[in-house]
Amino acid sequence: MNEYWREISTDNCEEADLCILGIPFDGAASVGKGAALAPDAVRVCTKVLPPVNSTGLRFPEIRVFDQGDVAFSLDWKAFFQEVEDEAFSLLNSGKFCLFIGGDHSVTIPLANAFARKYEGEKIGFIHFDSHPDLCDEYEGSRWSHACPLRRVLEDHISPRDLAQIGIRSYESEEIDLYREHPELLVIKAYDIFKNGYQEAINRIVSHFKGYDALYLTLDIDVLDPAFAPGTGTPEAGGLSSRELLEILNQLMEQLPIKAMDLVEISPSLDTTNQITSWAGAKIIYEILGQLHKKK
Repeated sequence: MNEYWREISTDNCEEADLCILGIPFDGAASVGKGAALAPDAVRVCTKVLPPVNSTGLRFPEIRVFDQGDVAFSLDWKAFFQEVEDEAFSLLNSGKFCLFIGGDHSVTIPLANAFARKYEGEKIGFIHFDSHPDLCDEYEGSRWSHACPLRRVLEDHISPRDLAQIGIRSYESEEIDLYREHPELLVIKAYDIFKNGYQEAINRIVSHFKGYDALYLTLDIDVLDPAFAPGTGTPEAGGLSSRELLEILNQLMEQLPIKAMDLVEISPSLDTTNQITSWAGAKIIYEILGQLHKKK
């Protein structure tokens, strides 16, 4: 039995409700590194967490299968292909899959796997972040953590199939892309501050009406640094933990979200009691609560 996830851990993927895969990679981070340490840092938190969400909903019968981490390789292209293949295999289990990064570049192979799994179906991506990550190239790389959603748009979806939430920092080319594609749903952190999180939820749910499968990618820096300081590129003015949990819970209830990733937690930059890793673990346990409701 896995030492993490306490009594809800299972070694049998077939009986699992949630499958976990770690991707310990931060080679594409442009500022603070350390996200390669996140998968195990988040897992350590689960050793003491009972199977209960933030509202007191218990889910002792839920089971988590943790496949461990993708083996690191210095060959970037080969590593990303391995990430894609392992993720695709896990998605084919038919279980809800949650991938723990790693910097945000890992979403590139994960998106490839998701698109392969749901080929021929109407898919969309929900992106929580302080940054759009829509650069064509950053610091000489098209695989930078500033580029993953640009690669998703190029390879798998149209701008209409993307929603971005919590945005508050921009490169000029990203602002230009927004102007060229008003059909791309952007809910800025300021919008949530001004209009409230419920309006944001309603807009996202309406936007993805009729979709078959949605992928949710969550950069922990969507949270204000007061709630998640341990991340490579913190941006002031973000969401609170409570706002994020409320949005995630309602989206999980109302939309066909089939998989997600959790990225950019940097334990080495988390100077106060690993609170960013704890925030990541809390997010996962809210997802588990929603999976329990759907059983």
